[in-house]
Amino acid sequence: MFFREGNDPDDDGSITYGNLFKEVCKFANVLKKYGVKKGDRVAIYMPMILQLQVAMLSCARIGAVHSIVFGGFSSESLAERIMDSSCCLLITADGAYRGPKLLNLKEIADNALKICADRNHAVSASIVVRHVGPTPASMQNSEPASNTITSPPKRPSSQFKSNWVEGRDVWWHNEMEVASEECACEWLDAEDPLFMLYTSGSTGKPKGVLHTIGGYMLYTYLTFKYVFDYKPGDVYWCTADIGWITGHSYVVYGPMAAGATSVVFEGTPFYPDAGRFWQICDKYLVSKFYTAPTAIRALMKFGDEEVTKYSRSSLSVLGTVGEPINPEAWLWYHTIVGGGHCAVVDTFWQTETGGHTITPLPGCTVTKPGSATLPFFGVVPALMSEEGKELEGEAEGYLVFKQPWPGIMRTVYGDHSRFETTYFKKFPGYYTTGDGAKRDADGYYWITGRIDDMLNVSGHLLSTAEIESALVEHPSVVEAAVVTHPHPIKGECTYCFVTLMNGCEFTDLLSTDLKNTVRKKIGPFAQPDYIQNAPGLPKTRSGKIMRRVLRSIARNDDEFGDTSTLADPSVVDLLVKLRPPSSRDQ
Repeated sequence: MFFREGNDPDDDGSITYGNLFKEVCKFANVLKKYGVKKGDRVAIYMPMILQLQVAMLSCARIGAVHSIVFGGFSSESLAERIMDSSCCLLITADGAYRGPKLLNLKEIADNALKICADRNHAVSASIVVRHVGPTPASMQNSEPASNTITSPPKRPSSQFKSNWVEGRDVWWHNEMEVASEECACEWLDAEDPLFMLYTSGSTGKPKGVLHTIGGYMLYTYLTFKYVFDYKPGDVYWCTADIGWITGHSYVVYGPMAAGATSVVFEGTPFYPDAGRFWQICDKYLVSKFYTAPTAIRALMKFGDEEVTKYSRSSLSVLGTVGEPINPEAWLWYHTIVGGGHCAVVDTFWQTETGGHTITPLPGCTVTKPGSATLPFFGVVPALMSEEGKELEGEAEGYLVFKQPWPGIMRTVYGDHSRFETTYFKKFPGYYTTGDGAKRDADGYYWITGRIDDMLNVSGHLLSTAEIESALVEHPSVVEAAVVTHPHPIKGECTYCFVTLMNGCEFTDLLSTDLKNTVRKKIGPFAQPDYIQNAPGLPKTRSGKIMRRVLRSIARNDDEFGDTSTLADPSVVDLLVKLRPPSSRDQ
């Protein structure tokens, strides 16, 4: 069974596996009606509602490959992903509430489809779930039938508008009313594709990580069962959005393969107050809980009483995902949220790995606050030096894996050479994670963070090149360089150096405009925290930007190391003088 918990605390419901199966068969028939067949790609851009799971499972039933795009991405990002994977159809919703804020998802989707059409890529249909708004006037006679998934919105907005493109846009509920509940599954090979999910690339162009059926399903099932010690009678809740790999693996496929009872949550941890997570845990008697360190750190600042006013007595395993968890947050999670009696499983894995690779097993692994501990079954990690030498014993270096596991990605969609270059070229014979790690005397692994041109903001992996590309599209910017900056809640945030065109003045208005440019190009979650004027950038004589110097400037660390190879060392002093005062508060 799935419990559905909406954004509003009064908006809830549930669906059994049996009823979910009927809904999946019906929507699979809808997809077939619009010409979707085995191997076709289908884009999904939706909030955390049960129709999202129905859509992805319906694709799987007929052998179509779903490409889910997180609902926080912009029109341009959505369009880019639709075009790269040649999606033939889009599934979306009219809108969604995010706390008290109402988002017009269809407007974003419409703009994305316009971008696609302008670049000669058209989709056959856009299937729209009526979730928050009234039915447009042209559709007033087609109200949704009541069923276990579709119900009238708890807070419909009379002001909410959805544009309608005749011949392209169709209502989900209209199609489902006439669809058959019987749909034979498409028989597939274990290595046929199940889905692709785009993750940021160091070149700035997102890459479509492709997972196949057999290995991925086996791995998500095993890791779910053992890492959360799931047993019949447990209630499991992963707070992740299905638009990210955690939602794919540990909201949908892993728990469903195990027949788990799960909670699916549409809202935020702060609405209507900072006790929402723990109120839900009590409401459904959640025993296994999985969230991000960002959320834990953000909730810590509201004080212990927002947690302790709820019982939480059902909890037994607490998981973390998305980024390394600092020891202070780990201890608060264990002692306050878990009451000192819950196992904490700090899981390290990636979109590319499909499932957990380094993780404790509750009741088996002695944990250390801040350490991902030991590898999962079949995973063989190693640490490498920059020169490609495997390091033994206590060491720090590049984290790599020495042999494949069932859940490993199979390729980058449409670009297998990029797959080989990104993950296997740096250290031939090893899978390169792109993360650094330390191994202590007990053989435990401590993830230290990204060591390539990537950054991890609130668990969202972003490419510095992607943000730089967005910034230089602004007519006032000639060059940009992006580095990380410590952040007490997000873990790290983006700090952007921008070199302006001759005659342009750096102002607060321009800084705001540049932040909005990144929001529009990528999405709100990618918005820079700091924009610094950089009349020049520290470059070597060959023209390469010395990013370690920029990182030191951003972090108020005036130890820059050897700068003798810089073409103009005086640039460093100038950038230090122009450093914004607000950056020194972190």
